[in-house]
Amino acid sequence: MGEVVGTRGKDSGPDGRSAAQIEADIIRTRKQLAATLDELAVAVHPSTIVGKAKADAKAVVDRTVGQAFVAANRGVEQVRAQFVDEKGNPRKERIVPVAAVAGAVVVGLVLLRRRK
Repeated sequence: MGEVVGTRGKDSGPDGRSAAQIEADIIRTRKQLAATLDELAVAVHPSTIVGKAKADAKAVVDRTVGQAFVAANRGVEQVRAQFVDEKGNPRKERIVPVAAVAGAVVVGLVLLRRRK
């Protein structure tokens, strides 16, 4: 293997960079640091924190409402399946007894109110 020869000149530092290169690196690093500090300032600003908290809360509510809707819809479909067959026709053998019980409850409530 051949030996690597450095490119140090009379104006270069111990790492082989010139003063202009070192100065350019410092300027670039300062700009990166300034951008990072700006990002941090935005991230810790109270309005940013409040906005994030609101967004997080909304996401939780949306997820909860969505789950409740799915559960309610599933429940409705299960009840519907008890009273309607696969073709969508009413199941009279199930509807009539339920209607009779509901009618009896209504009549009972009316009679109770009349007694008072």
